[in-house]
Amino acid sequence: GMFDVSHMLGLDLQGSGAKAFLRGLIANDVAKLQEAGKALYSCMLNPEGGVIDDLIVYFLSDTEYRIVVNAGTADKDVAWMQERLAASGLEATLTVRRDLAMIAVQGPNARAKTWAALPGTEAASAGLKPFQAAIVGEYFIARTGYTGEDGFELTLPAGEAAATWAALTAAGVAPCGLGARDTLRLEAGMALYGNDMDETVSPLDAGLAWTVDFKDETRDFVGKAALQAQGTRQQTLGLILEDKGVLRSHQPVHTAQGVGETTSGTFSPTLQKSIALARLPLGVAAGDQVEVEIRGKRLKARVVKAPFARHGKALV
Repeated sequence: GMFDVSHMLGLDLQGSGAKAFLRGLIANDVAKLQEAGKALYSCMLNPEGGVIDDLIVYFLSDTEYRIVVNAGTADKDVAWMQERLAASGLEATLTVRRDLAMIAVQGPNARAKTWAALPGTEAASAGLKPFQAAIVGEYFIARTGYTGEDGFELTLPAGEAAATWAALTAAGVAPCGLGARDTLRLEAGMALYGNDMDETVSPLDAGLAWTVDFKDETRDFVGKAALQAQGTRQQTLGLILEDKGVLRSHQPVHTAQGVGETTSGTFSPTLQKSIALARLPLGVAAGDQVEVEIRGKRLKARVVKAPFARHGKALV
């Protein structure tokens, strides 16, 4: 299947100070990126440790990076980056690429279907590992996605989007809506900005501690001091509803350790059960029984570790 994700925004960061700037801007460390095309997922934090946005950075060279940010936060993100860049005094330029479209082709046959639809792309992209990208003519082809499936995210000139979409359709790739994308990402345990984290939520509490790199003690980044002072105050785990009902966001979760809250919820086609991500008190563990309050009723749910499913197979 394919998703039109052109609402997401690409940014190009170029200049001798690009690497140093990103090392101070985001919680993960771009110094880990050594191979051209390699990608890094990270949160961009405010000084209080809350998440301004989650984003992907692609390393092209020490002086050139491609950044992809969320649509709903795009204007805020650009303003924040420009403000931080001006204050840094570093030599770098941020270019907003609203001339680009993005199509995500996802699923077990996604790569083969893409190559069939776009002749000439296979040679450069066949060897891509997950979270790696290649530039093929006007196409930026990344082996990334937001579905828990294999596939590509294609970035291309907006004027080429309709023809590319038609070629993919002719190759047997089915158009999918963003509702399907949301179900897939939740089954895969992937966080959604605005639901699972926002400017009031620390990545340590949102289940994203793995995206925060404290290894280089000499590296400072926005929000680092706040994260170190706060530590982990809550944890994000999965829920599977055992009674009849549908889990949605912002439903109270009653546990032996206190009350938490669902952050994302849906019906899982793979599990044929209702699932959710939830921020819960410390001490709650996978296997625990809890109760989710839905329309005034407490329904039984089981705590699990996400992901719920990957590559079409149930994992819980």
